[in-house]
Amino acid sequence: MKVAVVGATGMVGQVMLRLLEERSFPVTELIPVASERSVGKQIKFNNQEYSVLGLQTAVDLQPDIALFSAGGSTSLEWAPKFAEVGTTVVDNSSAWRMHPDHKLVVPEINANELTEDDKIIANPNCSTIQLVMALNPLHQAYGVNRVIVSTYQSISGTGVKAVQQMENERSGKTGEMAYPYAIDKNCLPHCDVFLDNDYTKEEMKLHNETKKILNDDSVQVVATAVRVPVQGGHSESVNVQLNKTATVGDIKKMMHETEGLTLKDNPEMNVYPMPLYSESKDDVFVGRIREDFTQPNTFNMWIVADNLRKGAATNAIQIAEYLVEKGLLKQNAVEA
Repeated sequence: MKVAVVGATGMVGQVMLRLLEERSFPVTELIPVASERSVGKQIKFNNQEYSVLGLQTAVDLQPDIALFSAGGSTSLEWAPKFAEVGTTVVDNSSAWRMHPDHKLVVPEINANELTEDDKIIANPNCSTIQLVMALNPLHQAYGVNRVIVSTYQSISGTGVKAVQQMENERSGKTGEMAYPYAIDKNCLPHCDVFLDNDYTKEEMKLHNETKKILNDDSVQVVATAVRVPVQGGHSESVNVQLNKTATVGDIKKMMHETEGLTLKDNPEMNVYPMPLYSESKDDVFVGRIREDFTQPNTFNMWIVADNLRKGAATNAIQIAEYLVEKGLLKQNAVEA
Protein backbone atom coordinates (compact mmCIF):
# COMPACT_ATOMS: atom_id res chain seq x y z
CA MET A 1 0.00 0.00 0.00
CA LYS A 2 1.37 3.38 -1.04
CA VAL A 3 0.92 5.92 1.75
CA ALA A 4 1.71 9.62 1.29
CA VAL A 5 2.18 11.88 4.31
CA VAL A 6 1.75 15.46 3.16
CA GLY A 7 3.41 17.82 5.60
CA ALA A 8 5.82 15.09 6.70
CA THR A 9 8.34 17.52 8.19
CA GLY A 10 5.79 19.38 10.37
CA MET A 11 4.79 18.63 13.97
CA VAL A 12 1.63 16.65 13.12
CA GLY A 13 3.32 14.99 10.13
CA GLN A 14 6.12 13.73 12.35
CA VAL A 15 3.57 12.27 14.77
CA MET A 16 1.74 10.64 11.84
CA LEU A 17 4.94 8.90 10.76
CA ARG A 18 5.60 7.71 14.31
CA LEU A 19 2.05 6.39 14.65
CA LEU A 20 2.18 4.56 11.32
CA GLU A 21 5.15 2.69 12.79
CA GLU A 22 3.63 2.17 16.25
CA ARG A 23 0.29 0.91 14.93
CA SER A 24 1.90 -1.28 12.22
CA PHE A 25 -0.13 0.32 9.46
CA PRO A 26 0.37 -1.75 6.27
CA VAL A 27 2.74 0.66 4.48
CA THR A 28 4.56 -0.99 1.58
CA GLU A 29 5.73 2.29 0.08
CA LEU A 30 6.03 5.53 2.04
CA ILE A 31 5.83 8.82 0.16
CA PRO A 32 6.90 11.69 2.45
CA VAL A 33 5.76 15.04 1.03
CA ALA A 34 6.45 18.64 2.00
CA SER A 35 6.84 22.12 0.55
CA GLU A 36 9.48 22.85 -2.06
CA ARG A 37 11.94 24.18 0.52
CA SER A 38 11.93 20.77 2.25
CA VAL A 39 12.24 18.64 -0.90
CA GLY A 40 15.30 16.41 -0.70
CA LYS A 41 15.46 16.37 3.09
CA GLN A 42 15.89 12.94 4.63
CA ILE A 43 13.46 11.41 7.11
CA LYS A 44 13.61 8.02 8.81
CA PHE A 45 10.70 5.58 8.81
CA ASN A 46 10.86 1.95 9.94
CA ASN A 47 14.68 2.21 10.06
CA GLN A 48 14.90 3.33 6.43
CA GLU A 49 15.86 6.71 5.00
CA TYR A 50 13.43 8.43 2.63
CA SER A 51 13.81 11.62 0.61
CA VAL A 52 11.06 14.20 0.94
CA LEU A 53 9.22 14.74 -2.35
CA GLY A 54 7.22 17.61 -3.81
CA LEU A 55 3.46 17.57 -4.21
CA GLN A 56 3.26 17.00 -7.96
CA THR A 57 5.76 14.12 -7.76
CA ALA A 58 3.61 12.53 -5.05
CA VAL A 59 0.44 12.90 -7.15
CA ASP A 60 2.22 11.24 -10.09
CA LEU A 61 3.04 8.25 -7.85
CA GLN A 62 -0.70 7.72 -7.27
CA PRO A 63 -0.70 6.72 -3.59
CA ASP A 64 -3.58 4.66 -2.24
CA ILE A 65 -4.03 7.05 0.66
CA ALA A 66 -2.69 10.51 1.51
CA LEU A 67 -2.63 11.84 5.06
CA PHE A 68 -2.61 15.64 4.82
CA SER A 69 -1.37 18.01 7.50
CA ALA A 70 -0.04 20.93 5.48
CA GLY A 71 -2.51 23.77 5.98
CA GLY A 72 -5.80 24.76 4.43
CA SER A 73 -4.54 26.45 1.27
CA THR A 74 -2.39 23.43 0.37
CA SER A 75 -5.34 21.11 0.97
CA LEU A 76 -7.72 23.17 -1.14
CA GLU A 77 -5.31 23.14 -4.06
CA TRP A 78 -3.84 19.64 -3.85
CA ALA A 79 -6.38 17.30 -2.20
CA PRO A 80 -8.58 17.32 -5.36
CA LYS A 81 -5.51 16.55 -7.50
CA PHE A 82 -4.76 13.47 -5.39
CA ALA A 83 -8.43 12.47 -5.46
CA GLU A 84 -8.47 12.74 -9.27
CA VAL A 85 -5.84 9.96 -9.56
CA GLY A 86 -7.81 7.73 -7.17
CA THR A 87 -6.08 8.56 -3.89
CA THR A 88 -8.21 8.76 -0.75
CA VAL A 89 -7.24 11.89 1.17
CA VAL A 90 -7.64 12.27 4.94
CA ASP A 91 -7.18 15.99 5.55
CA ASN A 92 -6.25 17.51 8.90
CA SER A 93 -6.85 21.16 7.92
CA SER A 94 -10.07 23.15 8.20
CA ALA A 95 -10.42 23.31 4.40
CA TRP A 96 -13.08 20.63 3.91
CA ARG A 97 -14.63 20.21 7.36
CA MET A 98 -17.83 22.14 6.79
CA HIS A 99 -18.15 21.38 3.08
CA PRO A 100 -21.54 19.69 2.59
CA ASP A 101 -20.09 17.09 0.20
CA HIS A 102 -17.33 15.90 2.54
CA LYS A 103 -17.63 13.91 5.74
CA LEU A 104 -16.19 15.07 9.05
CA VAL A 105 -15.15 11.93 10.88
CA VAL A 106 -14.29 10.76 14.37
CA PRO A 107 -14.03 6.99 13.84
CA GLU A 108 -15.61 5.99 17.17
CA ILE A 109 -18.65 8.10 16.30
CA ASN A 110 -19.36 8.12 12.56
CA ALA A 111 -16.81 6.12 10.54
CA ASN A 112 -19.68 3.87 9.44
CA GLU A 113 -20.84 6.70 7.15
CA LEU A 114 -17.74 6.33 4.94
CA THR A 115 -17.90 4.72 1.50
CA GLU A 116 -15.52 4.04 -1.39
CA ASP A 117 -16.75 7.25 -3.00
CA ASP A 118 -15.38 9.43 -0.20
CA LYS A 119 -12.11 10.61 -1.72
CA ILE A 120 -11.57 13.62 0.56
CA ILE A 121 -12.35 12.98 4.23
CA ALA A 122 -12.05 15.75 6.81
CA ASN A 123 -10.34 15.31 10.17
CA PRO A 124 -12.01 17.56 12.79
CA ASN A 125 -10.38 20.30 14.78
CA CYS A 126 -8.31 19.05 17.73
CA SER A 127 -10.46 20.68 20.42
CA THR A 128 -13.65 19.44 18.73
CA ILE A 129 -12.47 15.82 18.65
CA GLN A 130 -11.95 15.51 22.38
CA LEU A 131 -15.21 17.33 23.10
CA VAL A 132 -17.40 15.14 20.88
CA MET A 133 -15.72 11.96 22.14
CA ALA A 134 -17.26 12.73 25.55
CA LEU A 135 -20.48 14.28 24.26
CA ASN A 136 -21.47 11.51 21.84
CA PRO A 137 -22.39 8.80 24.40
CA LEU A 138 -24.30 11.40 26.40
CA HIS A 139 -26.13 12.56 23.28
CA GLN A 140 -27.05 9.01 22.32
CA ALA A 141 -28.46 8.26 25.79
CA TYR A 142 -29.91 11.54 27.01
CA GLY A 143 -29.72 14.12 24.22
CA VAL A 144 -27.36 17.07 24.56
CA ASN A 145 -29.20 20.39 24.63
CA ARG A 146 -26.48 23.00 25.27
CA VAL A 147 -22.74 23.03 25.87
CA ILE A 148 -20.60 25.81 27.33
CA VAL A 149 -16.91 25.05 26.84
CA SER A 150 -13.74 26.90 27.77
CA THR A 151 -10.56 25.49 26.26
CA TYR A 152 -7.01 25.61 27.60
CA GLN A 153 -5.02 24.87 24.47
CA SER A 154 -1.39 23.83 24.12
CA ILE A 155 1.05 25.94 22.12
CA SER A 156 1.85 22.85 20.03
CA GLY A 157 -1.54 23.41 18.40
CA THR A 158 -0.07 26.53 16.82
CA GLY A 159 3.09 24.78 15.65
CA VAL A 160 6.86 24.78 15.91
CA LYS A 161 7.08 28.58 15.83
CA ALA A 162 4.98 28.84 19.03
CA VAL A 163 7.04 26.19 20.82
CA GLN A 164 10.17 28.12 19.89
CA GLN A 165 8.65 31.38 21.14
CA MET A 166 7.96 29.91 24.59
CA GLU A 167 11.41 28.30 24.78
CA ASN A 168 12.97 31.65 23.87
CA GLU A 169 10.96 33.45 26.54
CA ARG A 170 11.92 30.93 29.18
CA SER A 171 15.61 31.24 28.35
CA GLY A 172 15.57 35.03 28.00
CA LYS A 173 16.20 35.07 24.25
CA THR A 174 14.54 37.26 21.63
CA GLY A 175 13.17 35.67 18.49
CA GLU A 176 10.26 35.33 16.10
CA MET A 177 6.81 35.67 17.72
CA ALA A 178 3.98 33.28 16.91
CA TYR A 179 1.59 35.28 19.12
CA PRO A 180 0.97 39.02 19.54
CA TYR A 181 2.04 38.75 23.19
CA ALA A 182 4.32 36.65 25.38
CA ILE A 183 2.91 33.18 26.05
CA ASP A 184 5.16 32.12 28.94
CA LYS A 185 3.53 33.00 32.28
CA ASN A 186 0.50 34.16 30.33
CA CYS A 187 -2.84 33.05 28.88
CA LEU A 188 -4.17 34.39 25.59
CA PRO A 189 -7.97 34.32 25.04
CA HIS A 190 -7.20 34.30 21.33
CA CYS A 191 -6.99 31.07 19.29
CA ASP A 192 -7.04 31.67 15.52
CA VAL A 193 -8.45 34.90 14.05
CA PHE A 194 -11.35 37.00 15.33
CA LEU A 195 -14.54 36.94 13.26
CA ASP A 196 -17.26 39.55 12.74
CA ASN A 197 -19.22 38.24 15.74
CA ASP A 198 -16.17 38.73 18.04
CA TYR A 199 -15.75 34.99 18.49
CA THR A 200 -12.57 33.44 17.13
CA LYS A 201 -12.50 30.97 14.28
CA GLU A 202 -11.45 28.27 16.79
CA GLU A 203 -14.49 28.99 18.96
CA MET A 204 -16.85 28.77 16.00
CA LYS A 205 -15.23 25.50 14.88
CA LEU A 206 -16.37 23.97 18.17
CA HIS A 207 -19.92 25.22 17.52
CA ASN A 208 -20.17 24.16 13.87
CA GLU A 209 -18.15 20.93 13.81
CA THR A 210 -19.89 19.46 16.87
CA LYS A 211 -23.28 19.77 15.16
CA LYS A 212 -21.98 18.10 11.99
CA ILE A 213 -20.26 15.19 13.74
CA LEU A 214 -23.22 14.50 16.04
CA ASN A 215 -25.52 14.99 13.03
CA ASP A 216 -27.83 17.22 15.05
CA ASP A 217 -28.24 20.96 14.43
CA SER A 218 -30.22 21.34 17.65
CA VAL A 219 -27.09 20.90 19.81
CA GLN A 220 -25.95 24.36 20.90
CA VAL A 221 -22.26 24.95 21.65
CA VAL A 222 -20.72 28.23 22.80
CA ALA A 223 -16.97 28.40 23.40
CA THR A 224 -14.14 30.53 24.74
CA ALA A 225 -10.77 29.28 23.45
CA VAL A 226 -7.62 30.14 25.38
CA ARG A 227 -3.96 29.49 24.56
CA VAL A 228 -1.93 28.49 27.64
CA PRO A 229 1.82 27.93 28.22
CA VAL A 230 1.57 24.14 28.01
CA GLN A 231 3.53 22.26 25.36
CA GLY A 232 1.46 19.09 24.98
CA GLY A 233 -2.26 18.53 25.47
CA HIS A 234 -5.49 20.53 25.29
CA SER A 235 -7.83 20.80 28.29
CA GLU A 236 -11.51 21.76 28.32
CA SER A 237 -13.89 22.84 31.03
CA VAL A 238 -17.31 21.72 29.81
CA ASN A 239 -20.82 22.43 31.08
CA VAL A 240 -23.39 20.13 29.46
CA GLN A 241 -27.17 20.48 29.68
CA LEU A 242 -29.02 17.25 28.84
CA ASN A 243 -32.56 16.75 27.62
CA LYS A 244 -33.23 13.83 29.97
CA THR A 245 -32.46 13.12 33.59
CA ALA A 246 -29.15 11.45 34.45
CA THR A 247 -26.98 11.03 37.52
CA VAL A 248 -23.26 11.56 38.05
CA GLY A 249 -22.97 7.81 38.52
CA ASP A 250 -24.69 7.16 35.18
CA ILE A 251 -22.32 9.50 33.40
CA LYS A 252 -19.17 8.13 35.04
CA LYS A 253 -20.20 4.59 34.10
CA MET A 254 -20.84 5.67 30.52
CA MET A 255 -17.47 7.43 30.23
CA HIS A 256 -15.72 4.36 31.67
CA GLU A 257 -17.37 2.04 29.16
CA THR A 258 -16.87 4.18 26.03
CA GLU A 259 -14.11 3.13 23.62
CA GLY A 260 -11.40 5.76 23.37
CA LEU A 261 -12.25 7.43 26.69
CA THR A 262 -10.42 6.97 29.98
CA LEU A 263 -12.21 8.01 33.17
CA LYS A 264 -9.88 9.65 35.70
CA ASP A 265 -12.16 10.87 38.45
CA ASN A 266 -11.33 10.38 42.12
CA PRO A 267 -11.13 13.78 43.83
CA GLU A 268 -10.33 12.24 47.23
CA MET A 269 -7.08 10.88 45.77
CA ASN A 270 -6.39 13.94 43.58
CA VAL A 271 -7.09 11.89 40.44
CA TYR A 272 -8.19 13.99 37.47
CA PRO A 273 -7.08 14.46 33.86
CA MET A 274 -4.07 16.68 33.18
CA PRO A 275 -2.21 17.51 29.96
CA LEU A 276 1.08 16.45 31.57
CA TYR A 277 -0.16 12.85 31.66
CA SER A 278 -2.12 12.85 28.40
CA GLU A 279 0.93 13.63 26.28
CA SER A 280 1.84 10.83 23.84
CA LYS A 281 -1.37 8.93 24.65
CA ASP A 282 -4.23 8.24 22.23
CA ASP A 283 -7.21 8.23 24.60
CA VAL A 284 -9.34 11.18 25.66
CA PHE A 285 -9.35 11.61 29.45
CA VAL A 286 -12.48 12.69 31.34
CA GLY A 287 -12.88 13.63 34.99
CA ARG A 288 -14.19 16.18 37.53
CA ILE A 289 -17.70 15.00 36.61
CA ARG A 290 -20.16 16.72 38.90
CA GLU A 291 -23.68 18.05 38.94
CA ASP A 292 -24.33 21.70 38.12
CA PHE A 293 -26.48 22.54 41.14
CA THR A 294 -27.73 25.79 39.58
CA GLN A 295 -29.98 24.18 37.00
CA PRO A 296 -31.53 20.77 36.24
CA ASN A 297 -30.06 18.01 34.03
CA THR A 298 -26.72 19.85 33.79
CA PHE A 299 -23.23 18.58 34.54
CA ASN A 300 -19.66 19.85 34.57
CA MET A 301 -16.65 17.86 33.38
CA TRP A 302 -12.98 18.31 32.53
CA ILE A 303 -11.72 16.78 29.25
CA VAL A 304 -8.05 16.43 28.27
CA ALA A 305 -6.29 14.93 25.24
CA ASP A 306 -2.98 15.08 23.38
CA ASN A 307 -3.83 17.50 20.58
CA LEU A 308 -1.15 16.13 18.25
CA ARG A 309 -2.34 12.53 18.66
CA LYS A 310 -6.10 11.97 19.10
CA GLY A 311 -6.61 15.63 18.27
CA ALA A 312 -4.89 15.21 14.91
CA ALA A 313 -2.60 12.35 13.84
CA THR A 314 -4.21 9.43 15.69
CA ASN A 315 -7.70 10.32 14.51
CA ALA A 316 -6.50 10.57 10.89
CA ILE A 317 -4.74 7.20 11.04
CA GLN A 318 -7.77 5.60 12.70
CA ILE A 319 -9.79 6.78 9.70
CA ALA A 320 -7.21 5.20 7.39
CA GLU A 321 -7.30 1.96 9.40
CA TYR A 322 -11.09 1.85 9.08
CA LEU A 323 -10.84 2.33 5.30
CA VAL A 324 -8.38 -0.57 5.09
CA GLU A 325 -10.39 -2.82 7.42
CA LYS A 326 -13.62 -2.28 5.47
CA GLY A 327 -11.95 -2.63 2.07
CA LEU A 328 -12.89 0.91 1.06
CA LEU A 329 -9.55 1.51 -0.69
CA LYS A 330 -9.92 -1.43 -3.09
CA GLN A 331 -9.33 -0.58 -6.74
CA ASN A 332 -9.20 3.10 -5.83
CA ALA A 333 -5.82 3.96 -7.26
CA VAL A 334 -5.68 4.49 -11.02
CA GLU A 335 -3.51 1.91 -12.72
CA ALA A 336 -0.24 3.36 -13.99
